[in-house]
Amino acid sequence: MSQKEGVKMSDKLIRSDKEWKELLTPLQYKITRKKGTERSFTGKYHSFKAEGIYQCLCCGNEIFSSETKFDSGTGWPSFADVISPEKIEKIPDHSLLSLRTEVACSRCDAHLGHAFNDGPKPTGLRYCINSAALKFVSKAEKYKKATFAAGCFWGVEAAFGKIEGVISTAVGYSGGDFVDPTYHDVCSGKTSHAEAVEVLYDPEKVTYEKLLEAFWNMHDPTTPNRQGPDFGTQYRSIIFFHNDEQQNSAIKSKDEFQAKLNKPIVTEIIEAATFYKAEEYHQRYLEKRGTQSCRF
Repeated sequence: MSQKEGVKMSDKLIRSDKEWKELLTPLQYKITRKKGTERSFTGKYHSFKAEGIYQCLCCGNEIFSSETKFDSGTGWPSFADVISPEKIEKIPDHSLLSLRTEVACSRCDAHLGHAFNDGPKPTGLRYCINSAALKFVSKAEKYKKATFAAGCFWGVEAAFGKIEGVISTAVGYSGGDFVDPTYHDVCSGKTSHAEAVEVLYDPEKVTYEKLLEAFWNMHDPTTPNRQGPDFGTQYRSIIFFHNDEQQNSAIKSKDEFQAKLNKPIVTEIIEAATFYKAEEYHQRYLEKRGTQSCRF
């Protein structure tokens, strides 16, 4: 049986075999619908290095990010992780003498490739994927970036990650003057950095204004350098704008939210500075532990 990661049947894309034949090229059909494999070093993405998202060719499901792509030397595109576990199904494959793990799209059941346990740390996984099963979309072409600080970045990342239209998230440090800080450095209070979350989102599915609305509602913007039991300058509230449009939207949103409160908002609205990605064990921290909140 396949290892399904929570895709609802209502979200599935179902087409007949005839429809797939009409929509796909012979190679694409052979690989995605008949579980074929392209010859090594022939796919267009095996040595491709642009930054962006790799979608399922058949349905547009966003499955892999260039951030986890690496050169495995096998001749096929290789990734150390998926954007989110529910994007795929893992299916035992007995087609060869040894047992393998097939990787399929959870939305349309397209065969993508196989997963192996010989990848780089920290995941130790290698998703060996057929180029013909993928469609690449560059970050600059489709997606936009937003950055926020609203207290402990574990919970903030989890909250943004649940929003429809958010493609990926990363936690890190920004707003300070210390180069390449570690978590220990930031916790010392001497770097001026805040715990921040960088959000990559699809503006066709969610607006920046909706992200701002979520930002205000996921924390208390009236407490300086503190969120709940967490206190220190690294927990201050900040909106990092990436352009004039975001700046204007942030100011307007702040004024509108302030009208609902009795206390003054202390959230800073500043131009985005260098974002230093946090250590890997902090990324998707709550998701890895199967919990929804870091509050006790």
